[in-house]
Amino acid sequence: MTGPSISDELASTVKVLAFDIFGTVVDWHGSIVREMQALYPAIDGDAFAIAWRSGYQPAMARVMHGEQGWTRIDELHRSILDEILPRFGLSHLTEAERWHLNRVWHRLDPWADSVAGLTRLKTKFTLTTLSNGNIGLLTNMAKRAGLPWDCILSAEVFKAYKPHPDTYLGVARTFDLEPAQVALVAAHHDDLAAARGCGLRTMYVERPLEYGAAHPKDISAQAGNDLHSTRLTDLATQLGC
Repeated sequence: MTGPSISDELASTVKVLAFDIFGTVVDWHGSIVREMQALYPAIDGDAFAIAWRSGYQPAMARVMHGEQGWTRIDELHRSILDEILPRFGLSHLTEAERWHLNRVWHRLDPWADSVAGLTRLKTKFTLTTLSNGNIGLLTNMAKRAGLPWDCILSAEVFKAYKPHPDTYLGVARTFDLEPAQVALVAAHHDDLAAARGCGLRTMYVERPLEYGAAHPKDISAQAGNDLHSTRLTDLATQLGC
């Protein structure tokens, strides 16, 4: 007789699933491309989306290295936007137009399986965000997209961006749990490795088109993750939801 599977063990020990958001639950690239096609059809939406997202890590690094004080992602996104607009011939945009465009991050569309997968997972687990996105952004996104979170946690709560340990361990502290009773669900192996280093369980979700069809991701399984799933509905099936 075989013993319980890893899925059974996770289903019985993990109480909270914490989700990375950008790329894992919502399609940031496709959403920005569609926004640019609607607002500024002459602009290469793919290149614009990639350029905007490429400024994300360097902007956070300036905060983490003490070069600037704590800054919400909304403000970081805006500073990156202002920097890249001239490159795409959009330096003429008014303040109102820049504000509206920056809010596209509040209007990101979910992947096709996200709402159904989360709804199923919610029957067995407490679901929370764990994103570098700020609380207002995540709340507006969830309301528009119908994402059924039980709780919205953000780097803003912990005044630290992922992969700082305070973010991952902060989830466990929030729910008065041991780290191993929390699992991070993400489409990024570096995020999962950092969570695993803090004692969390880890579940990978394939998102091969996160950067668009022209820039497919390697979605190969990596050692260390507890589960590897093709989509959130697949994860729900593996966990018996």
